Amino acid sequence: MEDKIIQIKKQALDEINKAQDLKTLEEAKNKFLSRNSEFNNLKKGMKDLTPEQRPKIGALLNQISDELTKLIEEKNEVFYTKELNERLQSEKIDITLDGNYIPQGHIHPLTQTVNEIVEIFNYLGFSLIKPELSPEVELEKYNFDLLNVPKEHPARDVQDTFYCENMENVVLRSQTSNAQARQMMNSKPPIKIISPGRVYRNESVSARKNNLFHQIEGLYVDKNVTMAQLKGVLNEFIRLYFGSSRPTRYRSSFFPFTEPSVEIDVQCIMCQGKGCPVCSNSGWLEILGAGMVDPNVLKAVGIDSDTYSGFAFGMGVERLTMLKYAIDDIRLFFNNDIRFLKQSV
Repeated sequence: MEDKIIQIKKQALDEINKAQDLKTLEEAKNKFLSRNSEFNNLKKGMKDLTPEQRPKIGALLNQISDELTKLIEEKNEVFYTKELNERLQSEKIDITLDGNYIPQGHIHPLTQTVNEIVEIFNYLGFSLIKPELSPEVELEKYNFDLLNVPKEHPARDVQDTFYCENMENVVLRSQTSNAQARQMMNSKPPIKIISPGRVYRNESVSARKNNLFHQIEGLYVDKNVTMAQLKGVLNEFIRLYFGSSRPTRYRSSFFPFTEPSVEIDVQCIMCQGKGCPVCSNSGWLEILGAGMVDPNVLKAVGIDSDTYSGFAFGMGVERLTMLKYAIDDIRLFFNNDIRFLKQSV
């Protein structure tokens, strides 16, 4: 049995020394040191030896097992280090090389404009309305009735407003003024808020009109609020948004929910006031409507019109963006043309 052990040891040393990588070394280990290896079977056969032979053969088996295990561990460390270094070399990254350009998107021009306008009015003391008070799907009560819009007003026709076919008196809001009505019904003066959001009109799509667009409306209700305060707020907004050099003008107008009412125009940036198709050759473009809150609106929402007064204003985000950055077609905001959208304003 001793000769057979020496022979197996010689074979094991020969195959272990011939191993060139971790895979062949693992194969040699399994062949000679695994549970089912011939070397392990010799250990099981020690029960058949005489009592005098067992100590000598057992010591020899343990000695050879330790030698083979140690040799395999040493070669394993060598092969592992070699393969690791080769892998590190092949996966080496030169950090001095220029990185690959990864294109990044820009904030949409309309979103940039909304953020800028909100920041300006925050500076002027206005707070942003809570989202739950500014729903896009609205009842006629908040979109029209509480805003002093009579039943026969043209704005309530299906030619102007989108009505829900399955629910009576439900519309897609035609202005963000619905948020003003809800705010006044859910809080007491003083109220000083702005409400940006999407609105819907049954319009034909053109270079200047779309059936979905964005508005920002403002409301200030308190004691002794005057038209002079309204003009001061809007003049400061125009100065901060367009710059002090942009000419503006006020024109008297009419809105059901304000009295008196005004519209504000700015000089057309396309033609510098000389007249062009964008401004219908007038040299001016209207940017917002405003006025003192009609007492009937205050009464409808439960505010004492003898004690409180207020002003309101509303502006189209698309129109303001077009005028500031000389964009001559409103459809560009919605066509998802990457050449337009990647331009940072």
